[in-house]
Amino acid sequence: MAEKLRDKTPEATAPIFNIVGDKVALGPLRKDLVPTYLRWFNDFGTLRTLGAMPVPLTLEQEEKWYERAVTRGDTDIAFTIYVKANDRPIGNVDLRDIDHRNRTAAFGIAIGEPDARGQGYGTEATQLMLDFAFTVQGLHNVMLHVHEYNLAGIRAYTKAGFKEFGRRRECHFMGGKFWDLIHMECLATEWGPSPVLAEVFKPDEPR
Repeated sequence: MAEKLRDKTPEATAPIFNIVGDKVALGPLRKDLVPTYLRWFNDFGTLRTLGAMPVPLTLEQEEKWYERAVTRGDTDIAFTIYVKANDRPIGNVDLRDIDHRNRTAAFGIAIGEPDARGQGYGTEATQLMLDFAFTVQGLHNVMLHVHEYNLAGIRAYTKAGFKEFGRRRECHFMGGKFWDLIHMECLATEWGPSPVLAEVFKPDEPR
């Protein structure tokens, strides 16, 4: 009976946080959140900013995505984004196609809860992920692709440290118009000091 009571404590049900910022925290993907992830990626408004084809996504498809995501830690690393103040999951962020020999990776983020957009959560999650990429993974170049019409995303990426380095012109059709695909990158040597993880990954002080 005592064991059952312990299982119901807040400590037993609280999400795990790997990286904690001022507004958001990043933690592992969770199997129990697969229905939540499924809801996010069936929102055509979310898919619009990702440039993904707006088609229905089934639970079986999302479960397969989850199983792939949690078994590709050598090349793809994904986190759930939480609002730090209330432990609410609001999106996902990841590094993909990680190449440790050349120290490169691609970056992706989705804020799945519409009311969580425009609050600065995406900007901070991007900064924390760059901190993880450069401070923990030892990467040098992280890149992303963003569509020209995604003005909020471009602002967030620029604020976090990304810079445009090229475009594929008029390659995406949306809203009756062709739009550019903007390529952005961030280099470790051009990025600011580690906001969080330098305090974790540092040598012991001499005694």
